[in-house]
Amino acid sequence: MNRPAALREPMDMPNPYFPVKLHLCSCTEEGRLLFASHWHEHLELLYFISGEAVIECNGVPHSVSAGDIMVLNSNDLHQGFNRSGQLVYYALIADLALLQSQSPDAVETQFITPITRNRIVFRNKITAAPGLAACLDAIIDEFKGKELGYELSVKSYMYRLLTLLLRGFLGDCQAVAEVENRRRHLERFAPILQYIEENYLQELTAEGLARMAGLSRSHFSRLFGELTNGSVADYVNRIKVNKSEYLLQNTEMTISEIALAAGYHDISYFSRTFKKYRSMPPSRLRSAPASLSICFK
Repeated sequence: MNRPAALREPMDMPNPYFPVKLHLCSCTEEGRLLFASHWHEHLELLYFISGEAVIECNGVPHSVSAGDIMVLNSNDLHQGFNRSGQLVYYALIADLALLQSQSPDAVETQFITPITRNRIVFRNKITAAPGLAACLDAIIDEFKGKELGYELSVKSYMYRLLTLLLRGFLGDCQAVAEVENRRRHLERFAPILQYIEENYLQELTAEGLARMAGLSRSHFSRLFGELTNGSVADYVNRIKVNKSEYLLQNTEMTISEIALAAGYHDISYFSRTFKKYRSMPPSRLRSAPASLSICFK
C-alpha cells in the first residue's frame, strides 16, 4: 500500500483564488485502503453515493453508506477502507480562508475565522441530512456543468453549507490553545505513526517509540492516546486486522497463512483479536457474502 511521506497532507488548490475543489472517487476492491492516515488544514467533506466504507477519524471508526456525509475538520487524523464491491463517493475540499475578504466583516469574524482556526468544529459523521445532501448535489452539478459564473455559485453554496453545519451539526468547540497543541502533537507524532505502519510486523513497544519521540513513556502514552484514541498495542492491532481483512477478502491464503502474514503466530489469539475489532471471527468473514454489514467497535 502506498502511503504519503508525511501524515500532514498539503492541499494545493488548482486555482489559488478559488477555495473549493471536488474529486469523484471510486473503488471496486473490497477491503482496499482508500487513503492512509493523514491530516490537513482544509475542511473536507466525503459524500457517499453508493457502497459501504469505514472512515476512521481520530481513532474512532465510522461505518458509512450511500447518503452519509463525513466531515473532516482541520487537524482530524483520518483514514478510510472500502467495505463493498462498488464504492463511489465525492470528496469536497475547501480552503475556508479563501472565503474571507481582505477586510473581514462581522460575519466572517463571528463564523468563518473560528472555523478556520478550529474554534468551531463539526460532527464527523452525518446521516439523514437532506438539506446538506441537496447543497452538495448542487455543488456537484455546478462543477459538472462549469457554466459561466459557476465559481460564484459554488462559493454561495459553500456559505449555505457552512450555515447548515453550524445550525445542526456542531461538535465540540475548542480553545485556540488546544487546537495549536493538537497541531504540534500531530506534527511531532507523524514520523512515529508512519514508522508503526511501515514496521508493524516488528516488536513495537511504547518505551521504544517514546525514545524515538524524545519523550518519557508516560508522556508519550498520554499524547498517543489523545491522538489515536487508543494505546500503541491497539493501534498496531488495528493495522494488522485491516491487513488481514484485506487478505481474507482478496486472496486464497488460508486463515493460518493470513494470521502469520499479519504478524500473529498464534491463530487462536489472531481469531480473538480479529473478533474484537470486527465483531466476528475471520472464518465467518471469509464465508460471508460481500453485502454483509459488519459492526465495528
